[in-house]
Amino acid sequence: MLEALGARVRSLREGRGMPRRALADLSGVSPRFLAQLESGEGNISVARLADVALALGATPAALLGPPDGALDGGGPPSLVSARIQALLGRRSEEELREVLAWLEARFLPASGPTVALLGVRGAGKSTVGQRLAERLELPFHELDQLIEEAAGLTLGEIFELHGEAYYRRLERETLLHYLAAHPTGVLATGGSLVTDRESFRLLRRRALTVWLKARPEDHWNRVIQQGDQRPMAQNPHAMQELRALLAAREKLYAEAEYTIDTSLSSLDEVVERLAEVVQRHLP
Repeated sequence: MLEALGARVRSLREGRGMPRRALADLSGVSPRFLAQLESGEGNISVARLADVALALGATPAALLGPPDGALDGGGPPSLVSARIQALLGRRSEEELREVLAWLEARFLPASGPTVALLGVRGAGKSTVGQRLAERLELPFHELDQLIEEAAGLTLGEIFELHGEAYYRRLERETLLHYLAAHPTGVLATGGSLVTDRESFRLLRRRALTVWLKARPEDHWNRVIQQGDQRPMAQNPHAMQELRALLAAREKLYAEAEYTIDTSLSSLDEVVERLAEVVQRHLP
């Protein structure tokens, strides 16, 4: 057993291009004892073995348990798996639950009708989403609002204080938490989410994505009807910029599973069509 253990430690160390001195510094085990261990003569304690395993990005069980070749000849998947086990080995129960929630949100198929509404501001995501959620008796959330709650700041303050990169990271984290906590529901997303490939890929994997498509004039008029005059305030080119924005994102929005044109439809008609789509996806 000691010979097999020593061979695995040596093979894993050499496979990483790690000098014995470097492993000694990382693990706190002397180079002399590591030499004895690798030769099969060192009877290492469990605690010291754990230190060596952690320094190698493995686990004591991985060094002791696998048959010959599982670590030293098993290739990258075995090493990656061992490193993941090492990282998780000292986590608290609360931290492990957080990791589990992230993994389930990222990789498990959706277990229920989670509907994600896409579109530029003025598409009707909030209005349609609320009505659809009431119709299907599902919870309704707006991703932008969840992001603000997580940051303790408004969206404007997030961009001003931290920049877009921080916002995108927070958007992905908030989306993951939402998907982990809500196996079913209706979610109104931010208009620019589709420009973040990772977030959009996650959303398409875990939810039924629907693009609420509309003409630029409809987007404009709906925002104005909400009492927001900012689109036209001190910006004579606002409509031109809106058209350009829609044109730039059209291919991204078109990647949604469904597209519903809301320009010539009433609110009731749009909700009815959406409800029919969701019903077809119920188990």
